[in-house]
Amino acid sequence: MAAISVIVPIYKVEAFLHRCVDSILAQTFADFDLVLVDDGSPDSCGDICEEYARKDGRIHVI
Repeated sequence: MAAISVIVPIYKVEAFLHRCVDSILAQTFADFDLVLVDDGSPDSCGDICEEYARKDGRIHVI
C-alpha cells in the first residue's frame, strides 16, 4: 500500500491534463498512488488517463 494517495478530479481539462500528471509523476517522493477521477468528460481526458495508467502501475482511473 502506498504512503499517500493523490486524487485528481478531471472534467474538460484536456489542455492541462498532461502537464498536471507529468508534474505529479516528477516528484521526488515516489511512494504514492495517483487516482484520476474522470467525471464523464466529453473530451479525450478518459483516453489520456487510461494511457497514463497503462504506463505506470501507480496510476488508477475511475
